[in-house]
Amino acid sequence: MSDLSRKPAVTESVSGTADLGKQGPSQSNAFKVWATVGAVFLAYTLYVFIRWVSGPYFEPVAGGPSEPPLYMKIPLMANAVVLWIGLPFALWFFLIRPWVREKRITLDGMLLVSMGLMMFQDPMLNYYSTWCTYNAWLFNQGSWAPHIPGWVAHEEPGHTVPEPLLTNIPGYMYGVLLLTIVGCALMRKIKNRWPGISNLRLVLVTYAVAIVFDFIMEGLILLPIGFYSYPGAIQELSINAGTYYQYPIYEGFMWGGVQAALCCLRFFTDDRGRTVVERGLDRVRGGFVKQQFVRFLAIFGGVSACFFLFYNVPATWLGMQGDPWPEDVQKRSYFNPGICGEGTDRPCPNPDLPLPTKHSGYVNHDGELVLPEGVEIPPVVPIQRPNSDDSQ
Repeated sequence: MSDLSRKPAVTESVSGTADLGKQGPSQSNAFKVWATVGAVFLAYTLYVFIRWVSGPYFEPVAGGPSEPPLYMKIPLMANAVVLWIGLPFALWFFLIRPWVREKRITLDGMLLVSMGLMMFQDPMLNYYSTWCTYNAWLFNQGSWAPHIPGWVAHEEPGHTVPEPLLTNIPGYMYGVLLLTIVGCALMRKIKNRWPGISNLRLVLVTYAVAIVFDFIMEGLILLPIGFYSYPGAIQELSINAGTYYQYPIYEGFMWGGVQAALCCLRFFTDDRGRTVVERGLDRVRGGFVKQQFVRFLAIFGGVSACFFLFYNVPATWLGMQGDPWPEDVQKRSYFNPGICGEGTDRPCPNPDLPLPTKHSGYVNHDGELVLPEGVEIPPVVPIQRPNSDDSQ
């Protein structure tokens, strides 16, 4: 029996949706739109994954001669260990146990997988210019970033912004899910305390809480322990500006938007427990497997859109507005593993210099323009003027 006939863990009905539950969903084509979005992101994920593991960027990025201090190493190792200890329990609780007991995949199980795959969007904030770097001391296998279609920022094999796999795989998979569940519990508590609160106000309160939580988590914990750094942040809009742990205030607004959107996706359901991206799913024909795959694509599409629209779209633009990399970052090789600065002929990103791409020339440390091999400066084409010999 399809789990669509069973109502999952209670979240909250959107105002007016419960009354439409018996007729509205069967007439809605929302699931088609979101399943299409999910299919696009799934194709993207498979593409960059295959290109990554089969290409030259699938190699460890070394942290260089700088050694992270113990106040970084200890919490970074502990974080990875705790996350991997918790991963089997998360898989059992959200995926395996519901399937063994009821032969169904719950909404949280779908979200677990979707949020894990969401990790492949992680490098997109550096799409045009590198403004965020992970600590290369952590275990990594390079990055799939250069294989993202249209990727602009310069990176070379062995000298990329590495993805810390031991932390990011479980962190995205069940770490984000747990935060979403806690957020939904908070929304439910607020709704119970103030039953008359509108959905808009409830969303805004959730967004505000997410912003504050992001500052505590990133600004006070993850950045100081050296998990990553935002060297290309706009310093006038940053806390602890000029340090390796500078925290751009707009980071909280972006990730807070993602987290609030994920909470809303899970919290607001119709009377059958369907999220907004699953409406009309009962119209899918072809059996249980097809129905569940389409359902997954729709949920994955919703999750991916939250990350892409609320974070990566503004982050790529803000990354091009950043200030020069602080010396506190450039001197630490584990934050700058041969991307720029010492040991390379490329200055680190600076708004006073042209923004190079992976195909363009660049200005070196001596202020000279270095062109790609075989490329020459284009000649000046004379402007056509009246009475000239070439005029027509």
